[in-house]
Amino acid sequence: MRDFPTFCIGEMFDRAAARHPDAQVILDLPLGIAPADGVRLTVARLAQHVRRLSAQLRHSGVVRGDRVAIYKTDNFDIALLAAAVQRIGAVPALLSPLLESEVVERLLGTLGMPWLLTDRRSFDAGRFAALAGRVLLCAGEEAPGTRSLARQPAGPDVPPDPPGRHEPAFISHTSGTTGLPKLVVQTPDALGQRLRQQRPLARLTWRHETVALSMSFVHARFYSALYLALSYGNPLVVVVDSDPAKVGPIFARTRPGAVETQPNTFIDWEVLADAPGRPLAGVRYYSATFDAMHPRTIQVLLGASTRRRPLFLQLYGQTETGPVTGNVYTARSAHHADGRCVGWPFPRVINLRIVDQFGKRLPAGKVGFIAIRSRTLAVTYLGEDARFQGQLVDGWWRMGDMGKMDRWGRVHLLDREIDHVGAIDSNLAVEDELMSALPELREIVIVADGAGRPLPVVCTRDDAALDGARWAAATRHLPALATPRHVPFDRVPRTATWKVRRLELARALREGAL
Repeated sequence: MRDFPTFCIGEMFDRAAARHPDAQVILDLPLGIAPADGVRLTVARLAQHVRRLSAQLRHSGVVRGDRVAIYKTDNFDIALLAAAVQRIGAVPALLSPLLESEVVERLLGTLGMPWLLTDRRSFDAGRFAALAGRVLLCAGEEAPGTRSLARQPAGPDVPPDPPGRHEPAFISHTSGTTGLPKLVVQTPDALGQRLRQQRPLARLTWRHETVALSMSFVHARFYSALYLALSYGNPLVVVVDSDPAKVGPIFARTRPGAVETQPNTFIDWEVLADAPGRPLAGVRYYSATFDAMHPRTIQVLLGASTRRRPLFLQLYGQTETGPVTGNVYTARSAHHADGRCVGWPFPRVINLRIVDQFGKRLPAGKVGFIAIRSRTLAVTYLGEDARFQGQLVDGWWRMGDMGKMDRWGRVHLLDREIDHVGAIDSNLAVEDELMSALPELREIVIVADGAGRPLPVVCTRDDAALDGARWAAATRHLPALATPRHVPFDRVPRTATWKVRRLELARALREGAL
């Protein structure tokens, strides 16, 4: 495998500004670090903010190799702060704004007295102060034990001092669907290898389009997508609040041609298909990462576009690996889509196989565990290296998912190992089928009840009552399911990327918390 350029987010804005200084970035919310700038900025202005923040961080005492935890109110400025930290050789550790204080407290302990870059709204002095070396506030008035970053003199620009190719450069965390999130240590080499597989696709799709991103700012995938979106000088739309009522008017005004968000957000955006102003009419390329998409959602979104031959690009991967497979749907093929098929492994980058419990490769059609080998893999879980190494078998990384490979080499994702319910071959396949059969469903999740039986948890549009007759007709030919539990959508526990925390959901149901 030939060498490939590294990817350092600390230099991303400077390089984009050198090529396209006047390119427009349109936000739905003003930056917390610079609210006076409003919601329309140029790439040059963003790069200027990153340079200023880098100088202020250096003046505050942050030096190369320091870990800097970033935990603040959700906003695009998380990306600017992360870039500023890495630009001077420190290591940003991004903690989702959706994490509870007690989870942040435990992660700060794992980080080992890092700097904490936060805002007054997010700072929990009782939990955080003793676990952070120093606390810098990027917004809000100073509190005891904190210092305001804005009060630090910016001084002259600090020259970039990015991490080395194989040095720790970026710490993100897993979704936490199975418990306490793990802190994943990434290197510029691994992140660069991920771009190696994505750049050719972006040249064919995003190159001539206004791109809209509505993604978690603490996930590594966001930074790959941001780099690609800034590469061509076209307008970029960045959305913090994914509520369809807020997104519809923004998209109707900006007319993005390429849109990427989390799979569960796309489900929410189905209602935009016929919303006022036809906000999705101009979209030619949809892109989703992390998980397989429900076929119903793909069909609805492609049907909303008035562009010639719109495409839906589905990527499957995880925090530790980046995308590992890809699939493309057209409006025609989406109507025959197998929701479990997540496409082909990326050639020359990802080696993928299906293995048994001992790591032995299984033939096509046999269900086993998905394993990969690639330079895109992160280097460790911070403070849990034994746990990380435990997922490597003879150099092959176990993704934690069950699946199979068909005779054409396509990967079919069936279930997470830990979520599998014995009475059903694939929870996810049943969920796909019911989502397609019952358009009134906003979400369906099958978990094990107290007796180990498959229990459907359903959320409906506008929390309307579930029609028992329609449910009975849709499930008549399926394996026996327990009586469905109807739960309000906003009560379902979720991760930073809107994945359902299935174990937490099952526990809450058993304890009567819902």
